[in-house]
Amino acid sequence: MELRHLRYFVTVAEELNFTRAAARLHIGQPPLSMQIRDLEAEIGTPLFDRSRRRVALTEAGRRFLEHAREILEQSREAVEEARRAGRGEAGELKVGFASSLPYTSTLADTLYTYRQRYPQVGLQLHEMFTTEQFAAILHGVLDVGFVRHGGLEVPAGIQAREIGRDPLRLVVHAGHPRADRGEVSLAEFRDDGFIAFPPDVGSGLPFVLDRLCRSAGFAPRIVQTAREATTQIGLVAAGLGTALLPAPLECVRLPRVRYLAIRDEGAHFSLAIATREGAPNPLLAGFLDVLKEVAG
Repeated sequence: MELRHLRYFVTVAEELNFTRAAARLHIGQPPLSMQIRDLEAEIGTPLFDRSRRRVALTEAGRRFLEHAREILEQSREAVEEARRAGRGEAGELKVGFASSLPYTSTLADTLYTYRQRYPQVGLQLHEMFTTEQFAAILHGVLDVGFVRHGGLEVPAGIQAREIGRDPLRLVVHAGHPRADRGEVSLAEFRDDGFIAFPPDVGSGLPFVLDRLCRSAGFAPRIVQTAREATTQIGLVAAGLGTALLPAPLECVRLPRVRYLAIRDEGAHFSLAIATREGAPNPLLAGFLDVLKEVAG
């Protein structure tokens, strides 16, 4: 049994006239009658009562008509769903992001615009450190990632394209001698103890902190590590040290915390979009088009 048999049957059932049904289907009346007889033979029971004056559905035909219509509608929906997926308008897109990204407009604007443009696409969002995103992209767990790779090496098979840079801020306790300065240089903090990400979490910030401090003439003294940026800010508020974090985190306001601009060259943290090398799928292509509009 093929879908065309169901279409032929439904058309005859709606017209209750083989001549009119054949005209609708753009086929001859004798071939149509033959196709219906073949269908009845396959099912094993008549679907129509035929006479010279009238054509009527049998009880079996009436029951079969309900299911035939459902099957045809499901097939139409399946075809349209496949077409939407081929155009990048349906399916599921898996997106990773670094922890500081929700504090930026780039992630929020991209997701909002994409959802408005592609409402049938489901978004799976995963907060991950950069190295975790790289691995997830390579293994197909993620389709795309918003990463801050800093000094981290980008693995083979991954494309990471810079889409922006955020200035870095020194996060200090309000009682710090330089807390009221508008702008500072890192050399002034050579005697500070720093709160940083553990080197094994996959964030590029420890490398950036080390690079900037060494360019300023000293090696940073790490007195505390924390896996979350907001935790680091809380530890600064407790007077446990100084932190280096992207400027978007300035929106985390605690009474005893100050954010200081840095005048040193290279005091920024790159934001990149990471994908697997090769031709993107239609969903990813649409997402990257939206990102291009948002990020420029």
